[in-house]
Amino acid sequence: MLIFLYTLLTFYHLNTKAENTVCQIMGDPEYPLLSKDGDIIIGALFVIHTEISLPSFEFTRKPQHISCSSVNIKDFRLAQTMIFAIEEINKSKSLLPNISVGYKIYDTCGSRLYSMSATMALMNGDDIAAGDRCNGKSPIHAIIGETESSNTVILSRTTEPFKIPVISPSATCDCLSNRKDYPHFFRTISSDYHQSRALAYIIKHFGWSWVGAVNSDNDYGNNGMAIFLKTATEEGICVEYSVKFLRTEHEKIRNVVDIIKQGTTKVIVAFLTGFEMKSLIEQLGIQNITGLQMIGVEAWITSKSLMTPNSFYVLGGSLGFAVRKIQIEGFADYVMKAFWDTAFPCSFNAELNCSRYQDLFVVKNYNEDVPEQRFPSYVYKAVYAVAHSLHSLLKCRERDGCDGGLTIQPQQVVEALKKVNFTVKTGDHVWFDITGGAVAQYEIVNWQQDSDGSLRFKSVGYYDASLPPDQRFVIITKNIIWARGQLEKPRSVCSESCPPGTRKAAQKGRPVCCYDCIPCAEGEISTETDSINCKQCPEEYWSNAEKNKCILKAIEFLSFTEVMGIVLVFFSLFGAGLTALVAILFYSKKDTPIVKANNSELSFLLLFSLTLCFLCSLTFIGRPTEWSCMLRHTAFGITFVLCISCVLGKTIVVLMAFKATLPGSNVMKWFGPAQQRLSVLAFTLIQVLICVLWITISPPFPYKNMKYYHEKIILECHLGSTIGFSAVLGYIGLLAVLCFILAFLARTLPDKFNEAKFITFSILIFCAVWISFIPAYVSSSGKFIVAVEIFAILASSFGLLFCIFAPKCYIILLKPEQNTKQHMMGKKSSNF
Repeated sequence: MLIFLYTLLTFYHLNTKAENTVCQIMGDPEYPLLSKDGDIIIGALFVIHTEISLPSFEFTRKPQHISCSSVNIKDFRLAQTMIFAIEEINKSKSLLPNISVGYKIYDTCGSRLYSMSATMALMNGDDIAAGDRCNGKSPIHAIIGETESSNTVILSRTTEPFKIPVISPSATCDCLSNRKDYPHFFRTISSDYHQSRALAYIIKHFGWSWVGAVNSDNDYGNNGMAIFLKTATEEGICVEYSVKFLRTEHEKIRNVVDIIKQGTTKVIVAFLTGFEMKSLIEQLGIQNITGLQMIGVEAWITSKSLMTPNSFYVLGGSLGFAVRKIQIEGFADYVMKAFWDTAFPCSFNAELNCSRYQDLFVVKNYNEDVPEQRFPSYVYKAVYAVAHSLHSLLKCRERDGCDGGLTIQPQQVVEALKKVNFTVKTGDHVWFDITGGAVAQYEIVNWQQDSDGSLRFKSVGYYDASLPPDQRFVIITKNIIWARGQLEKPRSVCSESCPPGTRKAAQKGRPVCCYDCIPCAEGEISTETDSINCKQCPEEYWSNAEKNKCILKAIEFLSFTEVMGIVLVFFSLFGAGLTALVAILFYSKKDTPIVKANNSELSFLLLFSLTLCFLCSLTFIGRPTEWSCMLRHTAFGITFVLCISCVLGKTIVVLMAFKATLPGSNVMKWFGPAQQRLSVLAFTLIQVLICVLWITISPPFPYKNMKYYHEKIILECHLGSTIGFSAVLGYIGLLAVLCFILAFLARTLPDKFNEAKFITFSILIFCAVWISFIPAYVSSSGKFIVAVEIFAILASSFGLLFCIFAPKCYIILLKPEQNTKQHMMGKKSSNF
């Protein structure tokens, strides 16, 4: 308990001591460049000068003040705008009546060191009396600034413990949208989140898939570029290189320019501040690098100081996003006279040392840049936002005025800023979203040169995030003049588009935008440009020569009009005609001994069947149909069995005739003409029965064969049942073998005209043809299978015709003297 009481007493003592501490400024105070007293003070930080001379940090003596030079007219106009807006508010009877608004504007000279010093001066005040106590209260109610994102990050983090609201007119880094890290930060300009994405959209719009990227190595450039690169990847845009630098890194700038020089892309996204862009332009000009299509951001794309003849030679035709240009009524006149008479310190304070203001007098009589300035309206809105928030906090009434006795804490101003919603005289609606930012609205501007040689920023479109997605981005391409004054849009791709008929194949180790165009494989097509994959054609289709369309496959079959078909038809008809001539010859000589001696009835039936064999080959030619498929195989099977049956009958007749010549033999009565006809009929009916069963159970049918050739369809007759077809061929083979055996046994019979030897030879040829047919049939494909089958039919038919009937025709036509009964019965004449 004693320890607890001791602890309480200790804390009480320390707290009392802190409250009684006398505040002292360590070192010399920092005074604002422009200031005015008032009931309410608004602070500001602007880069009014851009060059500084740092003091010596030898730590042997007290550091001297930082010296600034080189007026930055852009930020000087922002300071003037702030004073102009405050003067308007002080004159207003409706906004903060009976309350005077003052200001303290510090020049940071573009230095983070000086920016920190100015920030501390704003929070502490520039003069503290010896007796003042530290009460932790800030003499200002809000700070407007800074203009660069990195410095604004420092400012916001520094003022965060004191909950002082910071309102920036031009800090666009998306990092500042994080309300957890920057809960008291606001801006009247939009976040770079929208601009970075819009950069990717404009590149996608123009069909550029291969770009370079350069950014400032600070919060502004790094965050903006990160969002752009992410969006570019989502949109299928490839970045050849992404490099960054600061304006103080001279060696790094030269390396960046070398990378740009060696790159193949013609389009570069430059996410740079105006200072870095100036350094880059100088190096590009030194190395005479021109013709690059620069895509810029609001920080430099409308910078009048960058638009010079030398820079235009390098960056002419640049395209980029700029904040909207809004004219403030009365401001152009104010900067020419009223400002210098009432707000410029040297005009009304004779005791003031004006050496630090000398270089500002250069712009005293100059206002030609005012119409081109785009950021003053954002400062104007920031000042009015603070005024409106204070107006609500002080419970101001137009007639009664404001309650001046109220003490306003900075945290209260922050909460009031979240609720502001008003319209300024420029017509702009002012409010802050949940991130403390404003809605994104950009102009798209193009660096152009007029016919008189003057340079200008030409508006060629806009981007408005408040509109529906399909209406946000509008660009008038015909109004754009591209790099080097070209009217035709430049191309920037790693690989040219793959035309229809090809597909993209990524190059190993390179971005996805770098690829080879590979022709689609046979049977595949691509109908679109830059296809990832080729599509397989449907089964009955095939790709055309260009591989961009599926066309019906050519249907192939043995037709009557092609050379092979014509040749086969010729031999088929020739064989049938020759057989008919033999039949006519035999019929005309039917009473001669040679015709009678060789069983004329079977001979005529054999000639008839041979004619059918020749003609059945015609059924194999032409487009296969359901009927032709059944007809060709059944006709082939039946006609050949009929033919072999006749040959077999003739062979049996020869054997029987020999047996009949032996004493006491009565064999011929068992195999007379009637039996011969019945045997032929019986053998043929068996084949007919096999064919009927085949057709009934599983008949042949037209079949589109797509296995042999991918590019064409073979229209053929499918056997239906392989067993049926094998049975047909097997039966023909069985009869042929039986005939061959009987003929072989009868070849030496002692007859004057022994026909058995000719039958043996004919059946030998028949068997040889069909045995060789099997491997030829199996190894062939398409219409050649049909041709092989027809060839076998014709060859075997010609073999039978010539071997059996040629010797007889020879005697009938050329040796008629041998066509006599005496000669046929003679014993000394020559054998055939």
